[in-house]
Amino acid sequence: MRIIQITDTHLGPSKPHFNGNWQPLADWISGEKPDLVIHTGDLSVDGAVTAEDLEYSVNLLNALPVPVLSVPGNHDIGHMDDEAQPVDTARLERWRRLVGPEFWFEDMDNWRLIGLNSLVFGTDSNWEAEQFAWLEDTLKSAAGRRIAIFAHKPLFVDFPEEGDSGYWAVRPAARKRLFDLIGRHDIALHASGHLHRAWTGKLGDADLVWAPASAFVVGAMVRELPGERILGAAIHTFAEDVRTEIVEIAELTPFLLDDVLDEVYPPAKEEAAI
Repeated sequence: MRIIQITDTHLGPSKPHFNGNWQPLADWISGEKPDLVIHTGDLSVDGAVTAEDLEYSVNLLNALPVPVLSVPGNHDIGHMDDEAQPVDTARLERWRRLVGPEFWFEDMDNWRLIGLNSLVFGTDSNWEAEQFAWLEDTLKSAAGRRIAIFAHKPLFVDFPEEGDSGYWAVRPAARKRLFDLIGRHDIALHASGHLHRAWTGKLGDADLVWAPASAFVVGAMVRELPGERILGAAIHTFAEDVRTEIVEIAELTPFLLDDVLDEVYPPAKEEAAI
């Protein structure tokens, strides 16, 4: 079973700055002939503001010659308690209506694939409590299947015991709960996007993967982050175990967000933009 993970496409009809990378990405996916594509968020350039961006992105994803599952990113549904674009009921309902559930599972072969909404982790909300309760039940009912988790935000940036990194990763209390679940269940993979970097690591026996974005890279406007500043995707091959290949796709144009930040995200400031 081969699954291609794409992430951070940042597509939209009114701000087409990164749309030019979609067709090369779609052509590459078609050539790879995966069993499934999983998009780990920021489908849209500004779906947290306008439904048109989500509709535009979903139409492109649905045109791929392969099934697609998606989890939301901050530019799709907002970011936790961000003052300008917080996660709220209207944004979550818009995602459900236009894209589908914000968390889900899919059983394929001897694997259970789980998609999570990482934008509610750390909110101390009913949404967070509901998702954690669902996740515990979903892990318990896996019936011997191995587990792979897909989410927008990584568990941590620099090291597992780090403090609150705010925008970048899962907050410490929610991260500890996820660590505990990973330790108690046969979770082989946690794959994410969000940072526009490609990186692989380990948490105990679990593989950690940050798939590269396909829309743009980020330069000096943010602090140096782990991983490679490339554009591409991740190929996950599932058998008894999982093997991941990070692929740099040469046909993608390395647009630099720094050059167009004020045009694409006028309210955004520095690290709040990607």
